[in-house]
Amino acid sequence: MLNKLKTFVKQLLAIVWVRRLYEGVVRFLLEILAANRITSLVYSILSIPTFNREQFAVLRGRRDYYRNLSKERATRTELRRNIHRLEKGIIMQPRRKVFALDYLIETIEYYEKAIKDYAAGCAADEGELIWAHGVLNDYFSIVDPENVVVAGARNRFSATTSSFNPEDIRRIPYKRSDTKMSNVAYEDLLALSQQRRSVRWFQQKPVPRDLIDKALLVGRQSPTACNRMPYEFRIFDDPMMVKKVAGIPFGAGGYGHQIPTVAVVIGRLNHYFSPRDRHVIYVDASLAAMPFMLGLETLGLSSSVINWPDFEPLEGKMQKALNLDYDERVIMLIAIGYADPDGLIPFSEKKSLDVIRRYNDLGVRAAAPAEVPAAQGEPKLA
Repeated sequence: MLNKLKTFVKQLLAIVWVRRLYEGVVRFLLEILAANRITSLVYSILSIPTFNREQFAVLRGRRDYYRNLSKERATRTELRRNIHRLEKGIIMQPRRKVFALDYLIETIEYYEKAIKDYAAGCAADEGELIWAHGVLNDYFSIVDPENVVVAGARNRFSATTSSFNPEDIRRIPYKRSDTKMSNVAYEDLLALSQQRRSVRWFQQKPVPRDLIDKALLVGRQSPTACNRMPYEFRIFDDPMMVKKVAGIPFGAGGYGHQIPTVAVVIGRLNHYFSPRDRHVIYVDASLAAMPFMLGLETLGLSSSVINWPDFEPLEGKMQKALNLDYDERVIMLIAIGYADPDGLIPFSEKKSLDVIRRYNDLGVRAAAPAEVPAAQGEPKLA
């Protein structure tokens, strides 16, 4: 029914006078409704069905964030956030003698709960706990021990210390000069980025799961706000499940039937207690998706991002298919497989640097000062 309606609308808009009439009405309404924030309230009221799912998801996520504080979990976003905050305090220049007092006790409470569950044999991300232990231990070794709040927190930390390997607990801030540097040259990285194209036609052979996992190891190294990593990759490689999942989005129309493996990238809003962070799931998940796809390329695999529009009929269908809670939002789908060597790929010319890049531009369309010449063109490669 939905596909028939979509086809009918396309046929209707193919009629020139209908398309022009539609565009004229839309432009007229937008000129009024987009005039200022007050007139936009009218649109907000009229478009409640369009944005209600996202609003509900944000509220559900906030509710579940607080509910999860008392639950046994493998990963604890509140602990990860606060430990990362401690790390940022540790690396500050100059570093203060005492810092993080406003959330130190809260962090210890999170750590106590996590260690208690871990000691009881509950499922836990051991690496997360080792990291938290190392950073807390480092924090107490550098702040003023005479501070009353610090002293009390240190005593509680010492009482909950688990038996971690001394080598493991060194997961703490370190000097940039101690970083193990790769030997990847810029030209190699540029070539890899140009090699990666959106491939939609695949050979009909299975994708080894160990290669997917290797690529995910690259993806998980991407930046993420307060180290929360508020996403997960749902991987489907069973042919029937792939056909079902890949057949939901409009973006896979015409080629979804021959995708060997598909990943659904899910953002989880229960990692946040404030609506101000509602967009972080999209930023962090997208940051992880790009290196994941580059990792696939190095392993001989190709991929294509399948766009996911915020469209209620599709949202409901995917929610049911994947058994998603309302605070779990689909960010994108990624088709994965071995490229059909004879399959065509869109050229997709990219915008020039002069279009997408500006230096020191505050929006004033003025010529660059003589003493600061504007960069022109693209860098030349040897």
